[in-house]
Amino acid sequence: MSVLVVSVDAAGPVVVVRARTRARAPAGCTGCGTLSEWVHSRYERHLADVALGGRPVRIDLSVRRLYCENAACPKVTFAEQVPELTERYQRRTPLLQHVVESVGVLLAGRGGSRMLRVVNVALSRCTVLSQLMRVPLPPLVTPRVLGVDDFALHGDTYGTLLVDATTRLPLTLWEGRDAEQLGRWLRGHPGVEVVCRDGSLTYRQGITSGAPDALQVSDRFHLWQGLSRQVQKVASAHHDCLPAALPEPEPTGPEPAGASSTAPAPAETPAGRHARRLFEAVHAALADSRRSHSSVARELGLDRRTVRKYARARTWQEVMRRPPRRTTTLDPYLDYLQQRWDEGEHNAKILHQELLTKGYLGHYQRVKMAVAPLRLGLPLDEPRERPPSPREAARWIITAPDRHTPHTSQRLHRLLDHCPELQRAHHLVRQFAAMLDTRDAAPLPGWLDQLTASGLSPLAGMATALREDQHAVVHAITTHYNSGVNEGRITDVKLQKRLMAGRAGIPLLRHRVVLIAHLRRKYAGWPTLTPG
Repeated sequence: MSVLVVSVDAAGPVVVVRARTRARAPAGCTGCGTLSEWVHSRYERHLADVALGGRPVRIDLSVRRLYCENAACPKVTFAEQVPELTERYQRRTPLLQHVVESVGVLLAGRGGSRMLRVVNVALSRCTVLSQLMRVPLPPLVTPRVLGVDDFALHGDTYGTLLVDATTRLPLTLWEGRDAEQLGRWLRGHPGVEVVCRDGSLTYRQGITSGAPDALQVSDRFHLWQGLSRQVQKVASAHHDCLPAALPEPEPTGPEPAGASSTAPAPAETPAGRHARRLFEAVHAALADSRRSHSSVARELGLDRRTVRKYARARTWQEVMRRPPRRTTTLDPYLDYLQQRWDEGEHNAKILHQELLTKGYLGHYQRVKMAVAPLRLGLPLDEPRERPPSPREAARWIITAPDRHTPHTSQRLHRLLDHCPELQRAHHLVRQFAAMLDTRDAAPLPGWLDQLTASGLSPLAGMATALREDQHAVVHAITTHYNSGVNEGRITDVKLQKRLMAGRAGIPLLRHRVVLIAHLRRKYAGWPTLTPG
């Protein structure tokens, strides 16, 4: 089908191209495909095209309406179509339609509408979304290796995402994470041989009912993450041992002259007297072993956590102990401040100006606060190490020894030497890490027995859960299948949700997640403007 351009009008704000189809060229019927030259009449179509020189383009195309010469065809007349220029019931050229659909897939409604205005295409966000939903999803091919994972939709509502672990492309998603729906999908798509999942009992039951012959693989990352959480619970239960990770305090030198006469003793300060009074009251109330912290808190008018803090302290001085100060940008210059103070320079403003010439970028107030103890005859307040938190201690235990810094390695050794329970947990973690590294699941039954007999309730509970899913755990250790592609696609789902301000329904979210993944794969980056 050939088109004859009659004229081009570029005088107005819109570039208008007037054209008409050839008069004697046969056209195929849109109902049966029979070629016909029997002209009924002509009519004019108005097609929007991509902008030209920053100006909108409209094509006024005169096309023929012809009679269908096939008596069996239900159509009496039909309008001819021009390949690559017109489509039935469409007022945009295929090129512009491809731009609208691609922008809708990438930016959704409101963002897509704004982006289209940049290229002089005025469409509302609702129109962009409707054009997006008209794009057909790629045909779903049953994968050999399937990834299953859940994601948060909003609040306590979750969804399920299925991913082809071989092609790394999302297949579909739906609201909820129940076993029945997953089993129904698997029965409707037979041929899945391997399913990668987390330790969810729901997904385990759905896979067992929908694809009983499929190999179930529990994800190594979730196994390691679960072990890390249980180790953190063990560290929390033994939080009294965590300060043992700190080195022994160095012996202090002689007190500065005048320190004893200027600085008051802790017991003589109002805070010291208050701490000692509360310490004595709490321990006197707790002398009766049958009393709880809550009852003592009600009697003394204190918070239960305050009562617990004083009850755990062995002396009232422990409650007065200041928390270790964090390091600051002034710490590298403390020696210089001490030197200048000893030389007789006690003006904080001058000291701050001198530090600026040496590269210090902090504020004057920090220097003023740093030299305040020197005015009372006290030493400079130097940063001190904090005891590790349970989470930090668990991270030391979980991390491979060859990845520890020398400082962390020393702190971990001191902690493990002091706490046999954490030492036991560390030994069990390293055994499981060796199984993952060597892909050898033979020691797994004995390792689970050690978890049960370890005397550490969090690890014993984990052993019970792993025994119920032991076959999937064995496959996680011995095979190369994992749920890494699932986690990557879940991150992409969260991104698309945020782009739509979390207001997208499941059909729209499914459309965008599936189509945008195929667009990226097709164009290996940002989609071009070439349709097809």
